Amino acid sequence: MRKVLVTFVLALTTAALAQGTSPSQQPSAQQPAQPSGAADQPGSNTPTSQKTIKDPAEYNAYITALNTTDPAAKAQAMEAFVAQYPNSIVKIDALEQAMGAYQQAGNQPKVQQLASNILQLEPNNVRALAIVVFLERGQIKDAASGAKARADAEHCLQELPSWKTPEGVTPADYEKMKNQMTNICAGTAAFGALQQQDYVATQKYDQQVLQLDPNDLGANYQMSIALLQSNPMNPLGFWYGAKALAVAQQNNPAAVNSMAPFITSRYKKYHGSLDDWQQRVATAATQTAPPPDFVASIKLAPTQCDMAAQAVQQNGADNLSFSDWELVLSCRDKTPANKTAADQVWQAIQAKEKNGEAKLKIPVKVVAVSDPSTLEVAVSEDSQKDNKTDMKVTMEKPLAKPPAPGSNIDVIGVISEYTPDPFLFTMTKGDLPSAKPPARPPVKKKGTAAKKKKKVS
Repeated sequence: MRKVLVTFVLALTTAALAQGTSPSQQPSAQQPAQPSGAADQPGSNTPTSQKTIKDPAEYNAYITALNTTDPAAKAQAMEAFVAQYPNSIVKIDALEQAMGAYQQAGNQPKVQQLASNILQLEPNNVRALAIVVFLERGQIKDAASGAKARADAEHCLQELPSWKTPEGVTPADYEKMKNQMTNICAGTAAFGALQQQDYVATQKYDQQVLQLDPNDLGANYQMSIALLQSNPMNPLGFWYGAKALAVAQQNNPAAVNSMAPFITSRYKKYHGSLDDWQQRVATAATQTAPPPDFVASIKLAPTQCDMAAQAVQQNGADNLSFSDWELVLSCRDKTPANKTAADQVWQAIQAKEKNGEAKLKIPVKVVAVSDPSTLEVAVSEDSQKDNKTDMKVTMEKPLAKPPAPGSNIDVIGVISEYTPDPFLFTMTKGDLPSAKPPARPPVKKKGTAAKKKKKVS
């Protein structure tokens, strides 16, 4: 299971983070409310804010940093402002501005550092949480790192409903930012839960992402894994897997190569072949959610019991091996077809015992010797391999020297009954074939030999 999860981590990293996400697409530290002086300064186009910088020098330093156009220079200027005015009313705003500028400059370590600094001052700062979560997602590699990222992501999701519209941000931009952070935090919470094999939580968080973006590659693939890995397996995961592949086929061949083996191998095992898989991928590309009849539309692969019934129908009960008989009889109660096949096999066994072969001779492996009159043996290849009893033999006479467990012998007797689940033949009138006496060497006649000797001499 651990190896499987490592594979999921690699595939999901490819699927989610290789969609073209760049530093500029990370949760943005948008421009916060801009401070004004104690009174609006002449010529200033800065709107009045609830945050008032009373010191003109401090105000000018902030505005100068804010209006710096080069991202790297702006970030450094904001950091310098915080260092010069550590108790400023706009300290958090300045740190957010620096964080956003470092995003634009592509300096990821500084983005993460400033986000951590902000969270030390404001543990519930949503934008800083979202950025930390975004960066942590790319670092998930096992259950431990997944748990840390999940905890931070859940914290972010808890704070998002109470996040107010920042000053200077339009309602449309606010809604866009909020959806973006929900996507990041819910997606990371789902990814972290997946590493902990918490498939219920994975599905819950991925649904939040898919409500915002039905074409989200990572969320669809994570949903596929969570559903197909659940116990019992939920075949609805095949739709999400098909959707993920449909999205990835547009521009992400690496993600296709990472995801396809897991999804298609599961589908082939469930359906029996991949004959209609590409059509399912093409159909999912046009859909935003699984259709109500999706699961019912998948024809199940034939089971062992299905194939056992077919074998009797095609070959006849008399032409099957003893192991095949056992399989057919063990499936008796699965379907009406299996009941019919089992009845035919049982009739064949009884016919062999009545038609001059009152006792059947069967090669077995001894599993246990209960007492001199009872042997527990394995008949089928699988039972012999697993050292599992599938026939109990009641001897006609107690054995003077019972065979040792693990030995391979022949037993003869009458199969009088069986139980299908757990499977067990009952043999009565049991006996062990008598061992043939060793061949005796030819006897030489002494007289003839003596005469030959004399003649030679």
